[in-house]
Amino acid sequence: MELPRMVKVKQRFKNEKIEDIKSHLTQELKQRLPEIKPSASIAITVGSRGITNRVLIVKTLVEYLKELGAKPFIIGAMGSHGGGTEEGQLDVLHSLGFNEKTIGCPIRTSSKAIEVGETRNGFKLYCDEYAWHSDGIIVINRVKLHTAFRGMNESGLLKMITVGLGKSKGANQLHRQGPPNMSQTVQEVGTSFLNTGKVLAGIAIVENSFDDTALLEVLKPEDIMLREREMLLKAKEYFPQVPMEELDLLVVKVMGKNYSGTGMDTNVLGRTKIFGVPEPETPSYRRVAVLDLHEASHGNATGIGLADFTTERLYLKIDKKKTYLNCLTSTYVQRAMIPMVMETEKDVIYTAIESLAVDDSSQIRIALIENTLNLEELYLTENLLQEATGQVEIISPPKALTFSDKGEINL
Repeated sequence: MELPRMVKVKQRFKNEKIEDIKSHLTQELKQRLPEIKPSASIAITVGSRGITNRVLIVKTLVEYLKELGAKPFIIGAMGSHGGGTEEGQLDVLHSLGFNEKTIGCPIRTSSKAIEVGETRNGFKLYCDEYAWHSDGIIVINRVKLHTAFRGMNESGLLKMITVGLGKSKGANQLHRQGPPNMSQTVQEVGTSFLNTGKVLAGIAIVENSFDDTALLEVLKPEDIMLREREMLLKAKEYFPQVPMEELDLLVVKVMGKNYSGTGMDTNVLGRTKIFGVPEPETPSYRRVAVLDLHEASHGNATGIGLADFTTERLYLKIDKKKTYLNCLTSTYVQRAMIPMVMETEKDVIYTAIESLAVDDSSQIRIALIENTLNLEELYLTENLLQEATGQVEIISPPKALTFSDKGEINL
């Protein structure tokens, strides 16, 4: 089988970013954080996403609160991630760089969410037990496109309140509504929780196409819903994509929860795998292959079902308990289904191409990406370059797609 040559390219993205995170956030806190009483216990939400600069952001907040005489602590706010256990959540936080010594405050994880109210339409308000018994909560999250639903509010502070603080109970309640109703549910549950007065402020983050912090704002509770909507529009402008709407094969080198809640971002793949929900018209990739699972995902291979082919190496890393819990909680069980498993990366590529049943394999349209979060640099087959003119810069000459003795891609 003749394989097409690959070219490494660099996409042209906007690079607006905040240069001095600590100084910027400190000014935001001075201007917008309400008065904090001395000795007040303040819960800070930290989820399972690998957000750039989040350790610095949280540490700056902790230091600021301690200067005011408050007693901040971190809570694990991640729905059913980390296997839904206290130990699993702590492992996730440690893997993301959060520990008591470096952050300077206690870390408390709990699998227990207590019911603290109800919305006008009967949705329950759930909250992490440690957070609810604090003197106030500061919610931190990145504002971005969600991987399952669309609406005026998607991933952000309101979702962190609904699912992060709500634990498995909150996640189950949200996902039972189905994608068409999830944005509205996030708005209702989130704003109702804000009305309890327990949330002191939100810290909203928007990252640019290079995953650098582009926007970082401290929001008063009453401003969260509307400002989050504006920030979501900005996040959409920054959202990186593969520069081709149609491919025969997309190869993802590594997946994981540290890249996306679904392991691979559905907006990049053009696949959602939600029963009863039509797949997006674009992008349209005939085959998707994923080669490895990042260690920071702790065996959670949620989203593996989005792929058609994978390697034995990835398959052996899957923690079924964690993966199944995540997909059962979301109700999107198709995302846990195992694709065809091939022994090596070479086997994956050749089998994927064979499955396309084309006459000339040298004309196959392939893109190879590191993961679905970092898309600045990627590999494209030569036949895609003219189509991508104006969008990318060529940074390496064409190179044959070859493999090592162990069947690993040489590029």
